[in-house]
Amino acid sequence: MIKNVKLVRIYYFTAVLLVTIVSCKPNNTKGETKSKPNVVFIAVDDLRPDLGVYGNEFVQTPNMDKLAQQGVFFTNHYVQVPTCGASRYSLITGLRPRKKSQLGNNIFAQEVANQPEKTAPESFVHQLRRNGYYTVGIGKISHSVDGLVYGYEEEPSTKKEMPHSWDEFHFNSGKWGTGWNAFFGYADGENRQSLKRQVKPYEMGAVDDKGYPDGLTAELAVKKLAELKNKKQSFFLGVGFFKPHLPFNAPKKYWDLYNRETLPLSPNPFIGEGVNQASLQSSGEFNGYQLTDEKAGLKSKLSDDYSRKLVHAYYASISYVDAQIGKVLDEIKALELEENTIVVVWGDHGWNLGDHLVWGKHTLFERSLNSPLIIKVPGTASKNAKIETITETVDIYPTILELCNVASAADIDGESLVASMRNPTLKKEDVAYSYYKNGISMRTSRYRLTKYFRDAKPTIELYDHEVDPYETKNRAILDTTVVNVLMPLLEKGNTGLYGSK
Repeated sequence: MIKNVKLVRIYYFTAVLLVTIVSCKPNNTKGETKSKPNVVFIAVDDLRPDLGVYGNEFVQTPNMDKLAQQGVFFTNHYVQVPTCGASRYSLITGLRPRKKSQLGNNIFAQEVANQPEKTAPESFVHQLRRNGYYTVGIGKISHSVDGLVYGYEEEPSTKKEMPHSWDEFHFNSGKWGTGWNAFFGYADGENRQSLKRQVKPYEMGAVDDKGYPDGLTAELAVKKLAELKNKKQSFFLGVGFFKPHLPFNAPKKYWDLYNRETLPLSPNPFIGEGVNQASLQSSGEFNGYQLTDEKAGLKSKLSDDYSRKLVHAYYASISYVDAQIGKVLDEIKALELEENTIVVVWGDHGWNLGDHLVWGKHTLFERSLNSPLIIKVPGTASKNAKIETITETVDIYPTILELCNVASAADIDGESLVASMRNPTLKKEDVAYSYYKNGISMRTSRYRLTKYFRDAKPTIELYDHEVDPYETKNRAILDTTVVNVLMPLLEKGNTGLYGSK
């Protein structure tokens, strides 16, 4: 098992200094549990770092921006796998994938659901629960949108995806009837399944916020916060929002925030030089919305008009979910929980808006792997701090446990980010590993190196982000010295997924 594959650790913090990052103390009795901080963890589906605080001058995200200004935000956070279920599996286990089944959306159903409780916790939430936390989940935290295992067109089962992690789990499926129907829901109560995919990948709904599922999720979270405040236990509340996952559906008022003609298009709507199409994907999920105005593919780009409509829809969906997050943050403040509540906002992976001719995730390019990570810890010195250190989703597990003063009981791959949060100017060189399409990709502060285990050539791709931030030219043949220096480090990231190192 691989542990601690980071390049260099050039810092040293004593135990006393680390403890000062949070104001919590170890609890040894039930009555002292409140000395630990609460945690509100917000997961957002398909959210790439298109937020104002990340430098996007067009998108309107005042609530997430404000949270970042009150805490820290990581500009170089990368997910392990660019698909929902597998990315979330790495999040909750702190592990990089070790077999190909761990690259798929069904991994929770295969390896966590209905399993007996073991010595090692099934998730960091489970470990918090074992250490006195009251844990509540709402919406999409693992892969299933309501925490239950069943197919898109099936009736909900009673099989729990994370059976030992939650004291309570809730979801309001509203007029859509089931969780998966809500996930793919339209304003009239229909959904992608009921309409046999004869739907558009966007909708401007003449409804209020609760006319789509994320509004109901925010309502549930606000209600639950009021209940949790009165508990004697510290709590972990996980809230999972759907948008901006397809379909890009949002109330009209969020569409009205934008002038479509001013919205930017992808700076690299083409296949890069020296890139095989096998490294990309043909936008199958997007094209599954069969009434799309135009079909996407790798032979030609969508028209500028339609591309702008889709960017408009994506941004409207982001603004809609930002407003729902704002309701949760406002309630934390109204209930006077701010001084003892850690808040985390995490995107489960990025999304290509026509980048490399792709509309979707599912690639090992930057746009699929880079997602936002914002953490606000009350009482810390660092505020409005941009942290540029390379970080991975697996790092969130140990970070939350350390902030809560809870020891880990599992052998994990991630490393705590607490030292960087305490001192954002700390200089250290880390790497992030990602896995998909029979490949391993490694991100350093300057380069992305990807190795594919396939027949299609080339199998090595190198991108220099100092001169080519949009990954338009594979430099592996030109910069063989760089490849040779970095390749041994990339091989350390081979967890056995593609055979021996």
